[in-house]
Amino acid sequence: MAGADVDYLGGYSEELRDKALRARREGTLEARLLERYSVGHDITNNAALYEFAQDLKRTHLRSSPPLAKVRYHDKLSTLHKAFGLHTYAVRVQGANLKAQNEIRIASLFKELPLEFLRMVVVHELAHLRHKDHDKAFYRLCEHMEPNYLRYELDLRLLLFARQA
Repeated sequence: MAGADVDYLGGYSEELRDKALRARREGTLEARLLERYSVGHDITNNAALYEFAQDLKRTHLRSSPPLAKVRYHDKLSTLHKAFGLHTYAVRVQGANLKAQNEIRIASLFKELPLEFLRMVVVHELAHLRHKDHDKAFYRLCEHMEPNYLRYELDLRLLLFARQA
């Protein structure tokens, strides 16, 4: 299977990885995770996603550079360890260079719980201030979403469960 090589739990303890593997083999991991979260959300098109991201940005990152685009992206694949992507696009307009911040979110998040979508949008918004995944980056993520680390782990566990 194509997704079998992806290590969603890389970097986590051997104990956690073993528990997750046991629960996946028993067929209980996905159901237990989804019990914790809401079933669906209405952020299923690009306009709603843009407004969702802008609301988070207005609340937590007012002085950050503006966002030109926020889009779902069908070709962005969690198999390549990319839940979302922040780009700084530079385009030529006449004799000028125009730079814009853009965010793309894997289309898979249209169907996952809202908490996971929020976690990924928060992650990509944090890149407006911090390019690297350092301590300051994760502090900002946790400031914008206090449950950030829990949601990230649960998302990775869910994707791990679906690899079976």
